[in-house]
Amino acid sequence: MIEAERRLVLTYAPSLEAGAALAALFALDDKLAETLRTTSEPMLGQIRMQWWHDALTRLDSAPPPAEPVLQGVARDVLRQGVSGASVAGVVDGWQMLLQTELDDAALLAYAERGRRLFEIAGLVASANGADPVAKAGEGWALADLSGKLSDPGEAAAARRIAEGLLGEACAARWSRNGRALGAMAHLARMELEGEPVGSPKRTLRALWHRMSGR
Repeated sequence: MIEAERRLVLTYAPSLEAGAALAALFALDDKLAETLRTTSEPMLGQIRMQWWHDALTRLDSAPPPAEPVLQGVARDVLRQGVSGASVAGVVDGWQMLLQTELDDAALLAYAERGRRLFEIAGLVASANGADPVAKAGEGWALADLSGKLSDPGEAAAARRIAEGLLGEACAARWSRNGRALGAMAHLARMELEGEPVGSPKRTLRALWHRMSGR
């Protein structure tokens, strides 16, 4: 999702506080992606990801260090009643990419990245319990991954699982408070279908979801 689309989707949050929390969560996700992208050795990657996991967990008992992403999580997410340990679950999903082979089980474990992000975001936004938040998050994460994997078999598997999850998530009518996440699910599904990121069709689809929940 390009920055312009993300800014649009964040306006769907039901309050400024919820929008700030969503922005902080996705800033963390971006930072974790950058951490892995700039790490060439799996062992070093594991060490760096463990640092993030520990740093997020420590937010439950100590002020954040002078790191902008951690400060954003502490200020905008934890103050909404979410624990740092819960947010650290996002790291667990990312760590699966340090494995040498991504079979279906590993891909589903990786999808924890999106499930945890969306569940926390849904909690902060007071989304309806009937909103398919977990499936949307898992499908969104796997759709994102499918376009970045160099192994054709792994990419196809990630895409196959994502299509099923997003199909269920996009079939639902989302509550008003959950529509930021529902829009992200629809945009991820369109990307799997080949609609270019940033196209007017994607923007119109997101706007329709905002109005209708569909």
